[in-house]
Amino acid sequence: MADYARLLEAANEARRNSYCPYSGFAVGAALLTTDGTVYTGVNVENASYGATNCAERTAVFKAVADGKRKGDFVAIAISGGPKDGSPVPCPPCGICRQVLSEFTDAATFTVLWVTEITDGDMAFEKHTLAELLPGAFEL
Repeated sequence: MADYARLLEAANEARRNSYCPYSGFAVGAALLTTDGTVYTGVNVENASYGATNCAERTAVFKAVADGKRKGDFVAIAISGGPKDGSPVPCPPCGICRQVLSEFTDAATFTVLWVTEITDGDMAFEKHTLAELLPGAFEL
């Protein structure tokens, strides 16, 4: 299976580029595709909060813009926390879960989030998207 350490580190590294002047809560995501490509994303806040975009969706949209489609995604890692602090548990929001369900097999797609970093080692939670979004909306 995927190299979770590499994916978690990419999410944590991406978090540094978050644009979060209003909340101060930075989120980074790293989305792994079947060909081994990792697409990163960050949350991008806006003074009009409705225009804000989450890190997970930023990563998905970058991958889709690059031609990736349903079946091309293996896992996503998320790192969130204070802009200048250590990560705290940050599961994906409902909108991000729904967007992920559009492009993945929820039963096999892995969702990871960093829970803490101790002495350089990242602890994380691991779930399938189906566990996090039972009964996803589908057409």
